[in-house]
Amino acid sequence: MEPKWSNPICKLRLLMLCFVLVTVTKPTSAIEIHTDPEVIVQNGTTGTLRCTFKSSEVVSNSTSVIWTYHLFQSDNWFTLPYLVLLFSNENEIIPDDYKDRVKFIGDMNKNDVSIQLSPIQFSDNGTFFCDVKNPPDVKGTPGRTMLKVVPKVAVNTTDSDTDQLPAKELDSRVDSAFRVLG
Repeated sequence: MEPKWSNPICKLRLLMLCFVLVTVTKPTSAIEIHTDPEVIVQNGTTGTLRCTFKSSEVVSNSTSVIWTYHLFQSDNWFTLPYLVLLFSNENEIIPDDYKDRVKFIGDMNKNDVSIQLSPIQFSDNGTFFCDVKNPPDVKGTPGRTMLKVVPKVAVNTTDSDTDQLPAKELDSRVDSAFRVLG
């Protein structure tokens, strides 16, 4: 007795089913979220937390971003997240803790969902997560930025943007200032 698959009609039906499944179903892809791994900002200044995303789908009213904050506690790696900002369909939800300090500065149509915090406080030390959903692209790893707040130091410079510097440059300036003071 021959297996059913050797029957030409069964082969044709199976081939048609495969064709329909391949052409009718829409493949989904994961959304890619990109953030700066670490940002160092001086206390009392304005800090920008950048977040961009790549999606196979066009941005729509269904696209949303959630920024959360995890307090850094060296003895407890499992902390509950605090909502910083929820932005969806041109609406913002900002909890009272961040009401007057956080500002959405991105442009979703340009795949930018960055925020600014001002004034930066020492209590902002910790990890910020940026999570974007652009249905049907809803799978992806949230972007993660470690924010380090350092004391504001007087720096003699002609740079106009010393409030937020690359980590290496700011570290060397802070070290130099402490050597002078100490």
